[in-house]
Amino acid sequence: MTAVVGLFAALQLASEKDALPSSMLGMLINSDPVTKSVLALLVVLSLISWAIMFSKWRGFKTAETNGRAFVADFERARGMDDAMLCAQRAKPSAFTAVFARAVSFLNDTKPALGATNDRTARLSGSQVEALRLVLDAEGSKAREDLGQYIPWLATVGSVSPLIGLFGTVLGVIEAFVGIGQKGSGNIQAVAPGIGTALMATAAALAVAIPAAFAYNVFASRLNRFDDALEGFGSELIALMVREGRI
Repeated sequence: MTAVVGLFAALQLASEKDALPSSMLGMLINSDPVTKSVLALLVVLSLISWAIMFSKWRGFKTAETNGRAFVADFERARGMDDAMLCAQRAKPSAFTAVFARAVSFLNDTKPALGATNDRTARLSGSQVEALRLVLDAEGSKAREDLGQYIPWLATVGSVSPLIGLFGTVLGVIEAFVGIGQKGSGNIQAVAPGIGTALMATAAALAVAIPAAFAYNVFASRLNRFDDALEGFGSELIALMVREGRI
């Protein structure tokens, strides 16, 4: 009789072990619909963040490569005419857009200081200040275009842990419900809830960490790009001064 009872207890223990999920996929399948919704939302946020990351990486690479090539040619130019030739053969970039805006301003603006025997007609101080504002506005437009969607990475990086925490809380609640239903805190009662809680936490970190890292990287590159545009505007005005246009 004792042997039969022992055998029955062993079979019951084996069945309980088999009932427990043995993998993350099993825990996902056995999780409740709300937890599955949380994980699905995290997957969507991850796909969005990675799409933005790849898009911005390509955008920055193109903008920086084309910009460096044009600036290198511009620095070797001996005057505005040479610089115009450089801009015509260069690939489109934010730097060529700033240069084109400056040329358009010069063509549309009549110099306030008339020509004399000692110098040619030149722009006045207020006109130079207007030129600087025009160049800054063009640079800001280029920065805004290049920086589009980057704030979404910060949003994903900050919101994902909160969403994962929501899933973690649900998992802990499920564990307590299991304890209440089983009447004890054995592994079969708490494992499903704790497993889904940890899975939600891991998923949230897997989404948040790359997004936050990419945001910091792209924000830093965007600031450097903006500084380079501002420096190019100063060099452009300096070239006009050397030519006697200002």
